[in-house]
Amino acid sequence: MDGIQKLLAVVVVSLTVLLVIVGVQVVLVIMDLRRSIKRLNNILEDAILGGGLIRPEKLTGILELFRRKQKTEMKEKGNMQSPFPPSD
Repeated sequence: MDGIQKLLAVVVVSLTVLLVIVGVQVVLVIMDLRRSIKRLNNILEDAILGGGLIRPEKLTGILELFRRKQKTEMKEKGNMQSPFPPSD
């Protein structure tokens, strides 16, 4: 009976240590996620207030930003002319 109690105590202590380590890791992940969300919020606020790139009333503001970028790239490609004359 003495050996079983020692084994049980070792298992309980090791599981407690393991759960504490996992708990600390979860807290660190949550803090990192919170920092990332704050940074994203600052970036989006700057985009809305700074240049009017994203309309705040639309939930698809980020998609609108990418669409505008694609449209400007397409316009630039259409306006670009080759410095070499066309070969016939």
